[in-house]
Amino acid sequence: MKTAQDFLKEANDIVERIDTNEAIKKHGSDETIFIDVRDSADIQKTGTIKDCLTIPRGFLEFAADDKTPYFNQKLNKNSEIILVCGAGGQAALAGKTLIDMGYTNVKNVGGIGDWEKNNGPMNK
Repeated sequence: MKTAQDFLKEANDIVERIDTNEAIKKHGSDETIFIDVRDSADIQKTGTIKDCLTIPRGFLEFAADDKTPYFNQKLNKNSEIILVCGAGGQAALAGKTLIDMGYTNVKNVGGIGDWEKNNGPMNK
């Protein structure tokens, strides 16, 4: 039987971690999509990365699957996708899901606090 830590270790082994400052440099690029996977209540409390998509982790499979009516047209399996959450765990798990679904360039920037602390562009 797997534990939460087992799932997190598997995700962290598969999903590349990107340095916050490196991710900030990529912000605004047409080839990079930022996604905040936290729920809307958490995003409302802290704000999020400027111009990022907000797709809660519990809905990600539907938004990322072009065979569902909920597919987010902004997603592209070959684009660089950088995920953020509260501390990095949800982003890692969401990243593994995207990789399992055929997305080829998925990274985890970790928590929104680090993004904000490093002066990453924010929507409050």
